[in-house]
Amino acid sequence: MKKIKTVDSVGHVLCHDITQIIPGEFKGRAFKKGHVVKEEDIKKLLSLGKDHLYVFEKEEGMVHENDGAIFLKDITAGKNLEFSEIKEGKIDFISKVDGLLKVDVEKLFKLNCIDDIMMATLHNNYIVHKGLKVAGTRVIPLMVEQEKLDKAKEVVGEEKIINVVPFKKKKVGIVTTGNEVYHKRIVDKFGPVMKEKMKAYDCEILGQIICPDDTFIIKEAIDNFLSQGAEIILCTGGMSVDPDDLTPAAIKMSGADIITYGSPILPGAMFLLAYNKNATILGIPGCAMYSKTTVLDVILPRILIDEKLTKEDIARYGHGGLCMNCEVCTYPACNFAK
Repeated sequence: MKKIKTVDSVGHVLCHDITQIIPGEFKGRAFKKGHVVKEEDIKKLLSLGKDHLYVFEKEEGMVHENDGAIFLKDITAGKNLEFSEIKEGKIDFISKVDGLLKVDVEKLFKLNCIDDIMMATLHNNYIVHKGLKVAGTRVIPLMVEQEKLDKAKEVVGEEKIINVVPFKKKKVGIVTTGNEVYHKRIVDKFGPVMKEKMKAYDCEILGQIICPDDTFIIKEAIDNFLSQGAEIILCTGGMSVDPDDLTPAAIKMSGADIITYGSPILPGAMFLLAYNKNATILGIPGCAMYSKTTVLDVILPRILIDEKLTKEDIARYGHGGLCMNCEVCTYPACNFAK
């Protein structure tokens, strides 16, 4: 940039915002960075005390920060995003849908290792709603070398760094086990909780089958929902290591491929994840009946975007997988399972 007299600035591009203050009435931006100065602007600029201006001076191989931000947005932004206007050289990424934020963390790290370039995002696998800001990017200086932007493009490659994947409305069956519930010695508390969580994602509840502690009957209940086209089956009760807790054995007997029985998430250690063809079967630990946020709230959103999770995916949750049981739960806007 260069400094010139305001009276000689017509046709030049401002390198910075210019603020106007009218005591008791107004304080804000009078001229936006990137504004092309016109003849009629001179009088107002002088009234703001601007006898000189810093203006953009074109130099070969250098890119203005606004153009740099647009470049970074174009190479990193994937599906279901919209964007703010450029303000102070920064563009915000905003979700267009309710869904799950997917961030290529390794590419983001490499991008931020390039001098004079930055991008900040919410955590990968963050549950987002339409209109939520999920990321922002800019170059650091007013002018950046084109070669740094070219390097950024090389780092990002063809696959975008940031996407929002909308949730899918799934068909859900609930299998509840336990003699105490089956024989109505106690009132079932699991069913209402599970139905509420599923309805929050607009899923279709096919029904709830309550079973005694009988492996074959539990297995038949699972088969019943599979025959109805259930895409998710939630198995509640009977998930501990007690001898009469038979749900994991019934899930295995149904022909499901068990990915993990146990998770490094608290609350939720006794969680089971299994797949039976196109259906996901979840063994839900007892904590989900009384804790507001558990392993189910962490894993379910990924299932609702058709991710097929592995043992390794679950194991990665150990770092950050301890819920602090805050008096007022703010999940997902906290560090749990991030």
